[in-house]
Amino acid sequence: MGEIKYVRGDATVPSVKGVKVIAHVCNDIGGWGKGFVLAVSRRWPEPEKEYRAWHRARATNDFALGAVQFVRVERYVWVANMIGQRGTRTGSKGVPVRYEAIDTALGLLADRAAELGASVHMPRIGCGLAGGKWSRVEPLVTERLVRRGTAVTVYDHED
Repeated sequence: MGEIKYVRGDATVPSVKGVKVIAHVCNDIGGWGKGFVLAVSRRWPEPEKEYRAWHRARATNDFALGAVQFVRVERYVWVANMIGQRGTRTGSKGVPVRYEAIDTALGLLADRAAELGASVHMPRIGCGLAGGKWSRVEPLVTERLVRRGTAVTVYDHED
């Protein structure tokens, strides 16, 4: 069994061959404009456009915690918009990250990555603005993706 590969760099520019899925966590209120999504939007307009349309039509689709939207942005590159945080602010219910939702989303991501024969690339999902702890997210990534044979690279952005 493999393990998560950690590198310094930009998760929107994976330097491996083959099909790639860039995974990140979104909120459940339709907000897009801070954190890793800015790097995504600098490279491709489609993930934001599709996320906003998905949120607008949420009464008639699967937009909810744990859901994933796959957006093809290049011939061999997909972006996975994973709904893994409740709102955007820390409040009485704690930080926005929802580990159960991330776990569910990672399961869907694993299925799609297997179908595509893709590697998965991500920042430390749920651990920036969502307020999560990597010590809680990393085992989910290992269980859902790595144990199924999916190559996963986690990027720590160079400041």
